[in-house]
Amino acid sequence: MAKRENIIPFEPVGRLIQDSGAERVSQDAKAAMADFLTEYALKIGELAVKYARHAGRNTVTEKDIRLAEKNFY
Repeated sequence: MAKRENIIPFEPVGRLIQDSGAERVSQDAKAAMADFLTEYALKIGELAVKYARHAGRNTVTEKDIRLAEKNFY
């Protein structure tokens, strides 16, 4: 897969890490977490699309997302 521009902003990712207990978060840590979250979201999205298509729909619903997350692992 080609390297793409990160679509998740680093600052909110940094706040998430700080909300988890970190006092400070490096830019590299923010970038790494944003990369991980992007990849995870893409995989969940792909699975949710498969569920929607299987159900005969073009629209991905919350139910598809929740089912994809539940069955991801």
